[in-house]
Amino acid sequence: MNVTVFYQRVANAIANHNSLLCVGLDPDIQRLPAPLRTHPDAVFQFCADIIAATHDVVAAYKPNIAFFEAMGVAGIDILTRLMALPRTNLWILDAKRGDIGNTAAAYASAAFDHYQSDAITVNPYLGGDSLEPFLANPDHGAFLLCRTSNPGSRDVQELILAYGRPLYIAIASMAATQWNSNRNVGLVVGATQPAALQAVRACCPDLPFLLPGIGAQGGDLAQALTAGLDAQRAGLLVNVSRSVLYAASDATYASAARAEAIRTRDAINTIRFSK
Repeated sequence: MNVTVFYQRVANAIANHNSLLCVGLDPDIQRLPAPLRTHPDAVFQFCADIIAATHDVVAAYKPNIAFFEAMGVAGIDILTRLMALPRTNLWILDAKRGDIGNTAAAYASAAFDHYQSDAITVNPYLGGDSLEPFLANPDHGAFLLCRTSNPGSRDVQELILAYGRPLYIAIASMAATQWNSNRNVGLVVGATQPAALQAVRACCPDLPFLLPGIGAQGGDLAQALTAGLDAQRAGLLVNVSRSVLYAASDATYASAARAEAIRTRDAINTIRFSK
């Protein structure tokens, strides 16, 4: 990976924790552990406990803003406080923003100034000008939706363009070249389609990838790593959410989350360093 400020931050997060694991923070009030259900600040406490239990074994956290926005003003306050905690990990705000002009600039300001996020997920289908506010600062990055993990992604992302390439490869190519002048673009590429993941990696050997789709969505870890690792056996973040967050529903939830995070990290590293 060609190293610049944001890419160095990704590389440092991976190296410092010996981990490619990214834990998604998707708090579901209905699934909170029993001991927290009467806690006055249950969601914050739950997420903070998960972070405290796992921060030394994961490279990144990815709070999904929708789960916090669904709680209204209280949820925004919870997310703000979580992202103000002391951190040694990369934080990726999963917001999938996509708009133009002042609206895009406002979204970028919210992510980087208010929430102090290191990176954000962005929908690139409005074109390069819609990405500029998110990519203006080389210290921050944007992971662009490229080939996502949901089954319906093929309806649009696999459309064949006039010159014979699928749309997702065109997005990957533009991300690696014309949109990446500050070397702070990454791609969201689902683990559920290893052939597509391999094609994107061939197109973009230096870009960091965010990989959803392992676990509940059925992505195969070994196939995804084989397809997506870069030449340094790194260059990607494997996102898991529910298997870590809800590893236990009783008072052991934090220690169970840690055990599951370690298990997943070690499974990744076994495959990662097997060649």
